[in-house]
Amino acid sequence: MGDQLNWAGNYRYSSKELLEPENLEEVKDLVVSRTSIRVLGSRHSFNGIADTEGSQLSLRKMNRVIELDQAQRTVTVEGGIRYGDLCRYLNDHGFALPNLASLPHISVAGAVATATHGSGDLNANLAASVSAIELLKSDGEVVVLTRGIDPDFEGAVVGLGGLGVVTMLKLDVVPSFEVSQNVYERLPFSVLDHGGLHDIFSAAYSVSLFTNWAEPVFNQVWVKRKLEIDGENEDPADFFGALPATEKLHMVYGQPVVNCSEQLGVPGPWHERLPHFRMEFSPSAGNELQSEYFVPRQHAAQALRALGKLSGRIAPLLFISEIRTIAADTLWMSPCYRQDSVAFHFTWKPEWEGVRQLLPLMERELEPFGARPHWAKLFTMEPGRIQAQCERLPEFRELLLRYDPIGKFRNTFLDQYMRHE
Repeated sequence: MGDQLNWAGNYRYSSKELLEPENLEEVKDLVVSRTSIRVLGSRHSFNGIADTEGSQLSLRKMNRVIELDQAQRTVTVEGGIRYGDLCRYLNDHGFALPNLASLPHISVAGAVATATHGSGDLNANLAASVSAIELLKSDGEVVVLTRGIDPDFEGAVVGLGGLGVVTMLKLDVVPSFEVSQNVYERLPFSVLDHGGLHDIFSAAYSVSLFTNWAEPVFNQVWVKRKLEIDGENEDPADFFGALPATEKLHMVYGQPVVNCSEQLGVPGPWHERLPHFRMEFSPSAGNELQSEYFVPRQHAAQALRALGKLSGRIAPLLFISEIRTIAADTLWMSPCYRQDSVAFHFTWKPEWEGVRQLLPLMERELEPFGARPHWAKLFTMEPGRIQAQCERLPEFRELLLRYDPIGKFRNTFLDQYMRHE
């Protein structure tokens, strides 16, 4: 398995084999018989969080919807299902998830384990929709942890792959809804001078600001509005001075717009508008690098200005940068643990040496604001600094030891960032 790459092609896994069980009993047999194992999701991590020198286990073939409980408004799924496939099922039955990430191609269990998110002032990350998980531990024991019942639940949901194999999840669902998406162009950074960032992000169900840092302008603003049965559904003629695009756009100029979700205010089902990209197409060739940092929302404008000092270094290495808001949650290892956050995301050109030199400078600028990195993306922050931002890290370490006392699910990534100083 030494030649296996992640989705972006920037990371080569060092595992000796890839296992693809088809049911829980096969998972149990494979886990019990291995000494070192990690679960591999849809390969959308950019670092070694899913790597191991032992065995990798994929739940790709365990991708069924188990039950839709319409009365309780929950859906139970196997861990390998992808969001795009689950969304079609839910919409066909009149239900929806509250929010989605940019890509519908990612697996539910992998996204949950790393606190992957979408956008929206009132929308928490995807893991916040989980109400129960089924977890297979290193000794083969299967446990079910339920929100509000099991004290380990809030520590185990964003488990970073360290507690066991999440074979099944129960998710909260809501009635299906429609969304319209409009793209506006050239919103100047100067809106920050008037305290407008809160107004901008709270103006719709989901708002994403895109900039290439070449000038102090958000090149595009993607505005996703939830359409109400009653009420005003007319799209505004401008967005805080930014003008509506007259044709469909890709956030990275020159990339094929057919990959992107529908725009120009055309209403459509939630799962075809909330992601930036369409399930039927690959969002890009994958030849890119990604980093992302979370800061408390009250520091959004200051953090933007701080990063702006490095715009001359950022722009040449960048495809595009996206800024989004995420609501607080109570999951121990989430970057949004008990804090409404703003996320600064960077999609880099595949020039790792230049990015590697730049990231410490960006992280130094963001340090006064308590920046936390996305667990599955590229960062250079010292382990001690990250650990200082994780309020519940001591309890999580205890959870790791209790669920996996022999370290079967440990790897270099967890040893580096979860270790005792």
